[in-house]
Amino acid sequence: MPASPSDLFAFLDDLKINHHTIAHEATFTVDAGKHLKASMPGGHSKNLFMKDKDGTVVLISAWADSELKLNRLHKLIGTRRLSFASGELMQDLLGVMPGSVTAFALMNDTDHRVRFIADKALMAFDLVNFHPLVNTATTAITSAELRTFVAATGHELTEVDFSQIG
Repeated sequence: MPASPSDLFAFLDDLKINHHTIAHEATFTVDAGKHLKASMPGGHSKNLFMKDKDGTVVLISAWADSELKLNRLHKLIGTRRLSFASGELMQDLLGVMPGSVTAFALMNDTDHRVRFIADKALMAFDLVNFHPLVNTATTAITSAELRTFVAATGHELTEVDFSQIG
């Protein structure tokens, strides 16, 4: 059974991670959530769930305003060419529905099949914002606490400078 937002908040509390959540209407894209940026400080994320032909599965958390050259990203992170993974695989590995993918879903990947890539531009913010496993809210934590969270899930956080993709 995948974790719920309440499970996430309890996990954050157990880790002594301060978090602040704002409920809002469902947002499925970065553009649909642009109005939230005005009321929530920090770096807002866009999250991509991808895989390559060899079966490497990658969750990318980028700054909402970063330009991602997906056709060249694989060279920077050492995978084969990436494509978007299916919603079924997302639900199987991360326990979330399309539109709700988030770094917080790593807590559901107990088999550690997902590689986590974080955008250097996003990690430069003091506060970072993610959906708390559902797209009807946004939760803020510090970027340092995101590192703590990711480590506590048993994953490695690989920071990548997407501006280096030429």
